Amino acid sequence: MSKEELYKELADAVVSCKKDAVLAAVEKARGEVSGSDIIENGLAAGMNEVGVLFERGKLFLPHVMMAADAMSAGVAELEDEMAGSGAGEKLGVIVNGTVEGDVHDIGKAIVSTMLQAAGFEVHDIGRDVPLQNFIDKIKETDADMVGLSALMTTTLPGQKEVIELLKENGLRDSVKVMVGGAPATDAWAKKCGADCYAENASEAVNKAKELLL
Repeated sequence: MSKEELYKELADAVVSCKKDAVLAAVEKARGEVSGSDIIENGLAAGMNEVGVLFERGKLFLPHVMMAADAMSAGVAELEDEMAGSGAGEKLGVIVNGTVEGDVHDIGKAIVSTMLQAAGFEVHDIGRDVPLQNFIDKIKETDADMVGLSALMTTTLPGQKEVIELLKENGLRDSVKVMVGGAPATDAWAKKCGADCYAENASEAVNKAKELLL
């Protein structure tokens, strides 16, 4: 079986929302491809497809939740292997969430998963997160970076507001800020005062490494 076929089987298993199918596909792919490739090219690709189907009204929220649960189970199977590849070293602490007023969760969840797989300690605080909660969690975890997701133009200003709150709390110099989401761009990242913009989960991992390592 080619790598592409393995990746497709992994993605299809996630889209099927069946945990057993995902675990079976992960088991089959193990040893053939790396854990990070299984997550990025298989499981995350499937979750992206679920997101597209959800946006088009082909899948509904219960399906999305089941698919996310199935994907998480697949990732959990690979955690020991992934930790080993990072020699067990924690690369940094990241708080990640979708800003207040925005209930989109899938892309942000994939980013959290990929960052964890790469060796970061990730505190995913969910979606529609009150802006002060980002600050509270950063203080609680002594985070090195915060990831701010916004999938709607109307919630984009929330990213800038969190950065302002970081300044007010004297945290901006010690906490890197990554922004993402459909309406976000490099130009917006510069305008709102973020350290970087990531278009997808792979880029988020690379940017986090560049900024924190």
